[in-house]
Amino acid sequence: MLLCLTPAWLTKVPAPGQPGEAALLVSKAVSFHPGGLTFLDDFVPPRRATYFLAGLGLGPGWGREAAELARDLTCPTGASAELARLLEDRLLTRRLLARQGDVAVPATLAFTYKPPALLRGGDASPGLRLVELNGKEGQETLVKEEVGAFLHSEALGDALQVAMKPSGWRWRGRQAMRLYPRAELGPVVDTVLALLEKLEEEESVLVEAVCPPAQLPFPGSPLPGPELALRICAVVCRTQGDKPLLSKVVCSVGRGDRPLRHQSSLPRTLEAALAQCGLGEASQVAVVRQRVKAAAEAALAAVLTLEAGLSAEQRGGRQVRTDFLGVDFALTVAGRALTPVALELNGGLCLEACGALEGLWAAPRPGLAAEEAAAAPLVETMLRRSARCLMEGKQLLLLGAGGFSKKFVWEAALDYGLKLHLVDSDPNHFASQLVQTFIHFDITEHQRDEENARVLAELVRARGLQLDGCFSYWDDCLVLTALLCQELGLPCNPPAAMHLAKQKSRTQLHLLCHHGPPWPAPSLYAVPCCPLESEADVDRAVRQVPLPGVMKLEFGAGAVGVRLVEDASQCHEHFSRITRDLQGEADHPGIGLGWGNAMLLMEFIEGTEHDVDLVLFGGRLLAAFVSDNGPTRLPGFTETAACMPTGLAPEQEAQLVQAAFRCCLGCGLLDGVFNVELKLTRAGPRLIEINPRMGGFYLRDWILELYGVDLLLAAAMVACGLRPALPAHPRARGHLVGVMCLVSQHLQVLRSTASRETLQALHDQGLLRLNLLEETLVPGEYEEPYCSVACAGPSPAEARLRLLGLCQGLGIDGPHYPVAYFLSHFK
Repeated sequence: MLLCLTPAWLTKVPAPGQPGEAALLVSKAVSFHPGGLTFLDDFVPPRRATYFLAGLGLGPGWGREAAELARDLTCPTGASAELARLLEDRLLTRRLLARQGDVAVPATLAFTYKPPALLRGGDASPGLRLVELNGKEGQETLVKEEVGAFLHSEALGDALQVAMKPSGWRWRGRQAMRLYPRAELGPVVDTVLALLEKLEEEESVLVEAVCPPAQLPFPGSPLPGPELALRICAVVCRTQGDKPLLSKVVCSVGRGDRPLRHQSSLPRTLEAALAQCGLGEASQVAVVRQRVKAAAEAALAAVLTLEAGLSAEQRGGRQVRTDFLGVDFALTVAGRALTPVALELNGGLCLEACGALEGLWAAPRPGLAAEEAAAAPLVETMLRRSARCLMEGKQLLLLGAGGFSKKFVWEAALDYGLKLHLVDSDPNHFASQLVQTFIHFDITEHQRDEENARVLAELVRARGLQLDGCFSYWDDCLVLTALLCQELGLPCNPPAAMHLAKQKSRTQLHLLCHHGPPWPAPSLYAVPCCPLESEADVDRAVRQVPLPGVMKLEFGAGAVGVRLVEDASQCHEHFSRITRDLQGEADHPGIGLGWGNAMLLMEFIEGTEHDVDLVLFGGRLLAAFVSDNGPTRLPGFTETAACMPTGLAPEQEAQLVQAAFRCCLGCGLLDGVFNVELKLTRAGPRLIEINPRMGGFYLRDWILELYGVDLLLAAAMVACGLRPALPAHPRARGHLVGVMCLVSQHLQVLRSTASRETLQALHDQGLLRLNLLEETLVPGEYEEPYCSVACAGPSPAEARLRLLGLCQGLGIDGPHYPVAYFLSHFK
């Protein structure tokens, strides 16, 4: 992140192949480093900006130059003069918020002179009357009639004063507001007429009710002394999927008979401000905060909806978006409820107020922890958009198209502007029509992976593909991918590390011998096991591994063929069954049988099961996401339920992340996105297995929804040798709790009350989150889940109750599939 103190440090140059757009180059800037270090750097050659955010405006400083720099850039831009003009038009934003319905605004009478196109026509908005004027003179009679009717209207409620102010970009930052008692018609009319004379085209004069300050504590009598009023500033940011998220709230407190303005009052927290006014009860403060949050997020949603209907020219460029918004509220009483009323929107004043408040905690004090910065979600959005800019047009070779559950890959690649080249064994795979290049090649014969990697490398060179990276999310192709990257000189983990992680018994046995340093060593997390290739191996394993144990396929996926075995006879029986039923890829495609059907026996570990999804780059941990799994239906181990984020204590969560990270490093996995399955026992975490690729089922979707981090994009960036910039301590935007649906348990329900069409309709309505994992309802002895159904909530308890009720209503819950029991781990 670079700070340019003058526009002279920045240069716009025409962008090749993008007429009318320019790249932004940085020749000099202040750079920031850990520990509070800053440097003034010269860049030779200049660095290309991948995101630009600037203060814009007509006031003093570099506003005009910054506005020109921001216009029509190829990189993402967080503001433009064009959008700033819209935000600073109080009448336009007042009408926008009034139509939103979820945001209270003061009753307003507006006189507008030759209004802009966005204000013309349309339905009337509650509490807002707009009077279009043909001229600025000779309007005395009309103004007097309209003002008189407005001052006597019920829309003003208990307001005793009205405020008059001009509206338009030219009046930005000017202290032009006038206050008058509601009963004084003459002075109000005279002031309106005087302001009308100063108007230019597309400007307005507003007459609005001054919201009476809430009498706090409420209900009850006010505190002695002057009546106090609150001005609440809320910063709300645009996050992944254009979802608004409240970042921080600050307040100003002042006399109720004087207007409270930015930079003329001291900022304080909402709790401190309400307490100063006499409201200290935590539950009431929480209600006010929730109402501010709902209104502020609705305000940004309205702005984003408006922007979506604008052309690139109207926004100031193809890549321009509003990434954060300041919303000013007054706190008043409406219907005996404390209600925040939106006064205006701004592009930076509320963020400045938050910064001033955060500055109070700049000096460390014992026992006081500073809150997260108001700009944190904004920075995440800046980094996310910057990553998209870096990855747009990148050429990536993808090995293995995967099954139905990976359909999201092709939609995401199109959205990110990735150029994918696919290698797959199925010439008729639907994805073959969705990529730049399709190479039909048999990638199922893994005994020939080294030879196949050389052949594929020649095919890539023969086609003249200029690749930036190569990766795979499909278990069967991970070793081949590493070998091919080695042949092509592309970034990847060593093939030996992929081999080690791919074979489950080798993973455990290798880590058991890895005693460090550093400490804690990976051997602390590994579990005793024994590989099985013949009946004789079963007898040997029973003597070496304590029973009960778990038998599973060495290269298996989706928990297919995994079983709890309690004695030697069960071990022999299960080994014989798997050896007979699952001999090759054709018996159950996609679970790793192309590598053979060898098995292993490992000790059964008591404890709760968890997934840890990691992003590593250069052996450094960039991000980790922990989820909880419900109890499996023994003796099988098919997943039943899951919850994210984890409900574990912070120390236990940290232990799991540490274990997953140490196990990956112990196997030599240094770069990529990995899914590590662990159990948390009374003695600490124990490893189940490492999946050296992005987590399957619903995990990518859930992490994207809750944290705004796309593991697919992170994997693609690492494959290109680019370090993803991810939040070190990501904040979840809620909770998700889900259950799996199985064809063996839910066939009738999935054909009736919980059909694919019904579930999809509920998903589209936002009542549940559906992840389809299989395309058809095909029952079988060795099955994988058909779909995941989840509910969101502000707390795990609320999400769990919603899901349980939904499963009962759809018939997913039943005596043979007790959803309440599967969710019991999450209490």
